[in-house]
Amino acid sequence: MSPKPPATPRKQPKQERSQVTVEAILSATAHILTENGYNQLTTNRVAERAGVSIGSLYQYFPNKEALIFALAEQHANEMVQLAKQHLEGLSDRTIPEVLRQIIKAALAAHAVNPKLHRVLHEQIPHSEVMKRLDQAKIENLLQSFLAQRSDQLRPKNLELAVFMVERTIRALIHGAMIDHPELLKTGELEQELTLMLSAYLVKK
Repeated sequence: MSPKPPATPRKQPKQERSQVTVEAILSATAHILTENGYNQLTTNRVAERAGVSIGSLYQYFPNKEALIFALAEQHANEMVQLAKQHLEGLSDRTIPEVLRQIIKAALAAHAVNPKLHRVLHEQIPHSEVMKRLDQAKIENLLQSFLAQRSDQLRPKNLELAVFMVERTIRALIHGAMIDHPELLKTGELEQELTLMLSAYLVKK
């Protein structure tokens, strides 16, 4: 059995011209993926769409899998950066207030190119990199914040509580994106999710 081809980029762009080339390639990858689907994505089509030679593409990306991996990582980083803007200066807030900000951050992050986000999660195995980055950010924040308020918490197992809250937020937002995207705009999902998780976390 032949070894699995590498899914990581061949080299990183250093010069501005190289960065522009890589950005054009990833933009073309995103366009083809969202408009035509994973099965229609090929390195030749990406190179043609990006306006570069196939040789130039292969300098950075050895195969289709490497393109997907890089695109998923770029998208995840964009989501994390946006989430960080919502999660600053929360140390003196109440648990419900912080939950609301975390939910706002998750909603804002998932609003970054939702069509691409959906395709990556539903069709592409390498979108696991995106899940890891997104999940780690929320879990780290929750773990740190709730550990300082253990006397206010109803659950005794902090690790389990963090896991349940993070997975609930992620699952419901993903579900809304797929089945009820209108809920992401009204604020009602944000409000109800905050109430539900506050009831679970906060000691009466």
